[in-house]
Amino acid sequence: MTDQSSNQMWGGRFAAGPDAIMEAINASIGFDKRMAAQDIAGSRAHAAMLAATGVITDNDAEAIREGLLTVLSEIESGSFQFSTALEDIHMNVEARLKEVIGEPAGRLHTGRSRNDQVATDFKLWVRDQFDAAEKGLLALIKALVDQAEAGADWVMPGFTHLQTAQPVTWGHHMMAYVEMFGRDLSRVRDARARMNESPLGAAALAGTSFPIDRDMTASALGFDRPAANSLDAVSDRDFALEFLSTASICAVHLSRFAEELVIWSSAQFRFVTLSDRFSTGSSIMPQKKNPDAAELIRAKVGRIFGANTALMMVMKGLPLAYSKDMQEDKEQVFDAADNWMLALAAMEGMVKDMTANRESLAAAAGSGFSTATDLADWMVRVLKVPFRDAHHVTGALVAMAEGRGCDLPDLSLEDMQGVHEGITEDIFTVLGVENSVNSRMSYGGTAPAQVRAQVKRWKEILAG
Repeated sequence: MTDQSSNQMWGGRFAAGPDAIMEAINASIGFDKRMAAQDIAGSRAHAAMLAATGVITDNDAEAIREGLLTVLSEIESGSFQFSTALEDIHMNVEARLKEVIGEPAGRLHTGRSRNDQVATDFKLWVRDQFDAAEKGLLALIKALVDQAEAGADWVMPGFTHLQTAQPVTWGHHMMAYVEMFGRDLSRVRDARARMNESPLGAAALAGTSFPIDRDMTASALGFDRPAANSLDAVSDRDFALEFLSTASICAVHLSRFAEELVIWSSAQFRFVTLSDRFSTGSSIMPQKKNPDAAELIRAKVGRIFGANTALMMVMKGLPLAYSKDMQEDKEQVFDAADNWMLALAAMEGMVKDMTANRESLAAAAGSGFSTATDLADWMVRVLKVPFRDAHHVTGALVAMAEGRGCDLPDLSLEDMQGVHEGITEDIFTVLGVENSVNSRMSYGGTAPAQVRAQVKRWKEILAG
């Protein structure tokens, strides 16, 4: 087939025939150049080790070190010319290194392969992202704890099925998300510790005959130890999958909170006011203030989930060790990381800036017969009525109040005694929303004292 017919088949996207097509599908420099700093760090550690073990001379190692610093400087300044013909970041760096220092550059790749090199680079990059996620989560948790402390005794409705269930406190609701993001933080730290083994020195798949010191390179790059099996070291992408899985779970939590902020900031709820920094206006309706940041966070979960699924599919059928399929492991991780970090930062900003509307929260807290459970609990505790019977009596009183268009505390004692003669004046001590939340003193409950205890615990965690 001629180049011309090839171009007709593939359209006008390629300037030449099969060679151009192969170059386009094979090259990864368009995205893996993001790992330039990690690639150069790995090469510097490798060169120093080669000199320490006598594989290359100290002079060659020094030339390589200086040359790599020059290349890094060019990349950071934007003057470096990346080439798709050189396929990836590793070959781009090595080719430029040869231009800078000449013959010693050819000795850098002794005792390693692009297989262990890319695994090392990618691990270093993902590890950096785990560290960034940890910082983002800690900042978000602190912002939530501050909100909780400020509103530890502000009453608001608690919901099930998005229907008013029982009164809770604003602080209690904020601390629920602290616990959720706290688990995300735990997953980040756990996954980072598990991934912290160095692939460098595994070479193509079987190790190397050169007398390398893998403990030395592992230590230089901040790894806890070298990976124990060379086949696994070059073919493992569990660290990327765990990153995406951790990001996906956290994105669910971010999305759930974002949904609540969208609802709460609506004219129908007015529970919170979001700052102008994280809202937008309408092009046609001047009264609108849209919670766009929250809505975009809510949407980010789709991209992060998609990346997780995509990499699972790439890896699911690969025999050991390395296959070119694994070149498709990075773009989705890069995209997911960008969107996760952005979502964390935006959510922290919204939480820090938002104002809870205490009056609106309190007004809504008593709606929907939110203290009905308190009435039933009082009957069980004081009158020793079986809970199922108390539940039935309370349901009858709710129906009565609903028919009269009032709330439970608005019923008279005579009304209540008409349903159950044992009810006394003491019932009104539990029906108010303030009384309700103050009574929930079980560990982890919504009582302000319990909320403040949890705030104190988390402040100690954050300070540690």
